Amino acid sequence: MENLAYLGMACALCLSALGSGLGVNCAGQSAVGGWKKCYAAGKPAPFIMVAFAGAPLTQTIYGFLLMNFIRSAFSGGASPVLCLGAGVLGGLSIGFSAWWQGKIAAGASDALSETGKGTANYFIVIGIAETVALFTLVFCLLLLG
Repeated sequence: MENLAYLGMACALCLSALGSGLGVNCAGQSAVGGWKKCYAAGKPAPFIMVAFAGAPLTQTIYGFLLMNFIRSAFSGGASPVLCLGAGVLGGLSIGFSAWWQGKIAAGASDALSETGKGTANYFIVIGIAETVALFTLVFCLLLLG
């Protein structure tokens, strides 16, 4: 039964990191394509697209924090099934947030490379996707407390 809690810890980190990897893949490919468009058109390539490409990485940190919250809760007597559920469902939610954030960042890279405008607006929408992961982390912490 104890192993369920450890599985929950592993899922919290691994599913979050999987989503980050998928998100970085989407955003990174679009950033490279955007730079190519800029170079081909003789325009300067916006370096800020590196931030778009890296935005989904933060969800791996949230997964790591969730893993540690689960460990603390389990050490404090929380049910192994609760720990497993928080790890799997929290990790999935954080991971999907990262993946979709990467898709948003991909669109932002494409738009910025074509227009050269809207950086702040793009970051706001990227931040909204980030908020889903933060809410998940906080709500899981409350659940485990």
